[in-house]
Amino acid sequence: MSEDGAATAEYAIVIMAAVGFAGLLVVIMRSDEVRGVLGDLVRSALTVG
Repeated sequence: MSEDGAATAEYAIVIMAAVGFAGLLVVIMRSDEVRGVLGDLVRSALTVG
């Protein structure tokens, strides 16, 4: 029994999951509230003292 296509199918599933996750991140990042929280977090991390 050959399993040559199994690895390709697994890669396809992983890629589809990654694309879905990226799409979810894009939707989350478009939220003004989330952007504000992340902006504040970056500003506080970059503030010295």
